[in-house]
Amino acid sequence: MASQAYPTGAFAGIAEMTAAFLRGHSVDVRSIGAACFGAAGPVVDGVAQLTNSPVRVDASAIAASVGIARVSLVNDLEALAYSVPVLSDQEVHVLQEGRPVAGGAIAVIAAGTGLGEAVLYTIDGRPVAKASEGGRADFAARTDRDIVVLRELTLEYGRAAVEQVVSGIGLVHIHKALHRSCKASIDFDTIDAPASISAAALAHTCPSCVDALDVFVEAYGAEAGNLALRTVATGGVYIGGGIAPKILPALAAGRFLPAFRAKDPFTSLLDAMPVKVILNADAGLLGAAHFCFLT
Repeated sequence: MASQAYPTGAFAGIAEMTAAFLRGHSVDVRSIGAACFGAAGPVVDGVAQLTNSPVRVDASAIAASVGIARVSLVNDLEALAYSVPVLSDQEVHVLQEGRPVAGGAIAVIAAGTGLGEAVLYTIDGRPVAKASEGGRADFAARTDRDIVVLRELTLEYGRAAVEQVVSGIGLVHIHKALHRSCKASIDFDTIDAPASISAAALAHTCPSCVDALDVFVEAYGAEAGNLALRTVATGGVYIGGGIAPKILPALAAGRFLPAFRAKDPFTSLLDAMPVKVILNADAGLLGAAHFCFLT
């Protein structure tokens, strides 16, 4: 499998980016029977406006411009969900074994630049993923520290979306809301700030970073539990995105699962759900390819 990353603004559109990729890898477009694109935003009638970018993705326009006969467009979390049935044991890390129900719904949640959520059903023996924009739903504060974060976000933005807490920028928001100083001397206005906070927390070199990551992990676990309840994810819950593999020690340390399970009277239901972290950084590409195979 060939893959390549491009800056979002490096091309006029996705069609131009696709054409550049095909040229760069010497691929004859006539050899491609179908293509699938995952877009980080709601997909309506084959068109998506990316949530955190001005880029617009149009499946028909890509097909016409590049010359691919059949082009599909799905939400990026739908693509990630389609990877779940074809992931190997080595491509996931188990946080909770659980007791999966065959054919049960599978919830997928992924924090990175933003927060994505989806659910994978089994219908007539075939996987069918459905996207969600749950990351833009309201943040549900659970603890006194969560309330402080909620208050600060509400003052700044008018409301607090869960994505503003459970995402890279969310980690920055948490630190800013709870602490006025940082031993790690992090510049919170840079794109590298979330990674710097995580690194300092995992290395235990900055107490305020440790605290911020603890709050982040609990909020992540709580929202994963919310999604698991909303979808009755008896098939399991998969944690994707770029952040989870990088903070795996923190996810496994003990704060994530208690927050995930703390949903009385359904603690036992959540305790039975497998919870796994997706380690394959290209799982979204794998899922998009699987979608093409299925359709």
